[in-house]
Amino acid sequence: MPSTKRIAGLDTGPKSTARRLILAHGAGAGMTSPFLEAIAALLADRGVAVTRFEFGYMAERRDGGKRRPPPKAESLKEEYRQFLGRLAKGGKGATTLIGGKSMGGRVASMIADEAFESGLAAGLVCLGYPFHPPGKPENLRTAHLENLKCPALIVQGERDPFGTKEEVERLKLSRTIEIVWAPDGDHDLRPRGASGFSRADNLAVAADAIAAFAARLR
Repeated sequence: MPSTKRIAGLDTGPKSTARRLILAHGAGAGMTSPFLEAIAALLADRGVAVTRFEFGYMAERRDGGKRRPPPKAESLKEEYRQFLGRLAKGGKGATTLIGGKSMGGRVASMIADEAFESGLAAGLVCLGYPFHPPGKPENLRTAHLENLKCPALIVQGERDPFGTKEEVERLKLSRTIEIVWAPDGDHDLRPRGASGFSRADNLAVAADAIAAFAARLR
C-alpha cells in the first residue's frame, strides 16, 4: 500500500464503469476499515466502482496526529462537497452516487439534494444510517430526510442501536428513500450467532441492493 500520507482516496473496482459510488467512513474507523474493504470488494465484483475517502480529522490520525474526537457531522459537509467536486472534474464515471458508512452517510445525506440538483450525484447510499444516538430514540437526525428529493438507499441492520427496524418504520421519511433490512444485523450488519444468518450473507444483501439501486439510476 502506498504511504498513507499520499492517500487522498482509494479506488476499487473497474476503471471503466458506468457507475461509481463515493463512500465516506464512519466516526471512529477510516476508509480502510474491514467493513468498507469488504463492501468495496463485493461491489467491485458486481461492476460498481467505489472511491473511498477520509475526512481531515481521520487523515490526521493516519499521519500520526493527535487522536481527536470526530467533529459534528454538519461541519464536514464542505469537505464532502470538495471531494465530490474534485472527482467530478476528473471525469470518473458516468453515474456517480454519494454515501458512506454511518456518519459518512449522514454527511452525504446533508448535501444529497444539492448534489442531485446540480447533476453531480444521481443517488445516495447510506450504510447503517445513524437515525439517532444509541439509547436516545427521541434525538432524531431525520428532519432533512422527510422531504429528500434525491433517490436514496439505506441499508440498515434490523437491530441497529442507531435505528432499529421497529423504530425506523414509524418515522416520516421521503418517498424517495428505499430501505433494505439486513436480517438481525447490528450497526455493522453483523447478526447474532444463533440467528441463522451470517455477516457474509448480510454484506452480500447490502452489495446486491446497492448494485441494483445503481443500475436503476440514470
